[in-house]
Amino acid sequence: MAVLCGAALGGSALPAAAGAALRRCGAGGSGRNPWKPVLLLLSPPAFSTTCARCAKDRRLRAKRAISERQLTRYFVDQRKVRVVGGQGGGGGHSFYSEPRKVFGGPDGGNGGDGGHVIFKADQQMKSLSSVFPFYQGFHGERGGSKNCYGANGAHVYVKVPLGTLVKEDGKVVADLTQHGEEYVAAYGGAGGKGNRFFLSNENRAPTFFTPGEPGQERVLHLELKTTAHAGLVGFPNAGKSSLLRAISRAKPAVAAYPFTTLNPHVGMVHYQDYEQVAVADIPGLIKGAHQNRGLGMAFLKHIERCHFLLYVVDLSVPQPWIQLQDLKYELEAYEEGLSERPCVVIGNKLDLAQSRINLPLLRERVAERVIALSALTGDNLEELLLHLRELYDTYVKTERSRGQSPVKW
Repeated sequence: MAVLCGAALGGSALPAAAGAALRRCGAGGSGRNPWKPVLLLLSPPAFSTTCARCAKDRRLRAKRAISERQLTRYFVDQRKVRVVGGQGGGGGHSFYSEPRKVFGGPDGGNGGDGGHVIFKADQQMKSLSSVFPFYQGFHGERGGSKNCYGANGAHVYVKVPLGTLVKEDGKVVADLTQHGEEYVAAYGGAGGKGNRFFLSNENRAPTFFTPGEPGQERVLHLELKTTAHAGLVGFPNAGKSSLLRAISRAKPAVAAYPFTTLNPHVGMVHYQDYEQVAVADIPGLIKGAHQNRGLGMAFLKHIERCHFLLYVVDLSVPQPWIQLQDLKYELEAYEEGLSERPCVVIGNKLDLAQSRINLPLLRERVAERVIALSALTGDNLEELLLHLRELYDTYVKTERSRGQSPVKW
């Protein structure tokens, strides 16, 4: 008898199924309870994987939301890695011999080369948390007899996110910004030469061979700079995370205290023509952030890769235009020219009464375009989405006019 799912088995289905089972098994008319054996057969488990609805409910119950502090363990934007190339295989040492041909000459083959350690950019990777502190390429095999060469060692590929900088002794040696871009971090050693390689007219029976060379060894520093089209820049509690949740499917932590967001989040804004604009939520900056105060320079570097900026100011505070001036100063002090990128000023918390009073004053003192909205209630989000698409289209045209390919997600 098939096991019935708890979602499909209702209150009226049980007596009908039990009656059919009773007629088949002939139970009834006796003094004992005729329902007991049937109920034991028909009692379903709490859930069943054969039912799509029950399986989905079980997955939802098992799934737990990751808190912001737990997420910091998974988001890693710096990593120190020691890489060693595979060692080359040694050369072979043998002489060809068969019946009636004792002195056949040397036939030791060369050894195989060691494998490389290669960093490969992958757009599916979002953090350096999966990168281990040590990698080594596979060793090459030793050369065999009958001039057989040893097999080369396999390469070790390490997937890293887009926007990963590879540094050695403080100098940038690679910048992986395109999907599939590779960088050989450590070369494998060359294979040794067999005694066949040293055969000459002067030496018809060489007996020496060379061992394989060791692989290259380096200590590299990986640094991740988030690659996004737009960056949300603002002071703590300005509503950046709430705005990102309103325009995308990203779920950064939101609370009524400063520094709720502890690591950058990237949300995707989808349009009807299947274009996607990546918006990064940079953790809140404070005065002196370029001097490593607060969260400091650890997250200012993520703004470098943003092609245009979205300044988020709190309209409910006194003189909100002061926030914009301080933000631009911090960006300019960190990197010259960073505050001059295409931007728009977003006045958040329009649902508050004080915000409506400060809005005309902000527009008088700010030269950039000001978009007033409320991330909490969703007021005027359409204007932001339309202007965000205008900034994205301008960026795409500019990159193509320079002969470069724009960043696509």
